[in-house]
Amino acid sequence: MSGMTHVNADLVGRVFSGTPPYVVSAVKIAEFADAVGARSPLHHDPDTARASGHADVIAPVTFAVVVAQRAEAEYVDSPEAGIDFSRVVHANESFTAHRPIVAGDRLHTAVHVDSVTERAGIAMVTTRCEISDDTGAPVSTVTSTLAVRGADA
Repeated sequence: MSGMTHVNADLVGRVFSGTPPYVVSAVKIAEFADAVGARSPLHHDPDTARASGHADVIAPVTFAVVVAQRAEAEYVDSPEAGIDFSRVVHANESFTAHRPIVAGDRLHTAVHVDSVTERAGIAMVTTRCEISDDTGAPVSTVTSTLAVRGADA
């Protein structure tokens, strides 16, 4: 078993949805926008955002990763997943925005374990986070691939 990872492929197809809703605040949006260099007044000025037809300031598309990673922890940290986070060496993410994330949103995330493939002592784990609002309408989809090194990799 030397060099093998212990990622549990039996969880493919499982959906984790136990993370409490993420309540989006204007402060979090502004902090994230500043951190990623998103200068649009839509992220900082409610009046500008409202003039553009939004209820409040909107988040950069990549803000969805904040919500997704919080929910992914339910899967990654579960003992049955078999993921040693200290061995996660790479994450690739893609985003599909179904609508802007707006301050005041309560976002619910279902983490789908889409695939676990093992090669050369590395497990590639792909998750898909489907983020929706209180009405169940889709807000964002975040697909992540984690590379989990085996003990000797």
